[in-house]
Amino acid sequence: MSVQAVVFDIGNVLIEWQPERHYDAKFGEARRREMFEAVDLHGMNDRIDMGGPFKDTIYDEAEKYSQYRAEIRDWFDSWIKMASPEIPQSVLLLRALRAKSIPVFALSNFGVESFAYAETVYPFLGEFDKRYISGHMEVIKPDQKIYEMVEADCGVAPAGLLFADDRVDNIAAADARGWQTHLFETPKGWAKRLVDEGLLTSEEAGL
Repeated sequence: MSVQAVVFDIGNVLIEWQPERHYDAKFGEARRREMFEAVDLHGMNDRIDMGGPFKDTIYDEAEKYSQYRAEIRDWFDSWIKMASPEIPQSVLLLRALRAKSIPVFALSNFGVESFAYAETVYPFLGEFDKRYISGHMEVIKPDQKIYEMVEADCGVAPAGLLFADDRVDNIAAADARGWQTHLFETPKGWAKRLVDEGLLTSEEAGL
């Protein structure tokens, strides 16, 4: 089936999401490695992405590990620095697709409050035709349920969806449901895929 709608992940597809890079720069790589070994910060973030409160989830976690209290709180205090910068060519692709009236959806693991914050910094997050944000849905990728919910709502058959995500497990889950997929590694590679699908010209894709 030809592509009927394009689905973008957000973190590391439209916006860089690199907590480790931020912690290395601010606290040093050795301290970061020690803390990440002791504290499941990504698991903490998953709870936010499933709809948990943004600040309270992080600050409560910080109280469990007094030796890392300041660093864990920084996940909230400096969150936007971890979720930056935007990936310009990917934003161009989003806008180029919409300019051609090709439906474009977002499907992202993102907290309710953190996504609202990100919208104040990245206006393009308001430009999708439909947005499927895990915090509102209370389920995260790669749980099959989130893909089922997208299918039920969007009105496009699974085979008509082309989904870009940077994580292999999220791509595998979409593949299992019959979606067309693209493992995002570089914006140029994603641009070439959209050109190969006949959705954009090379010029439109910034190639």
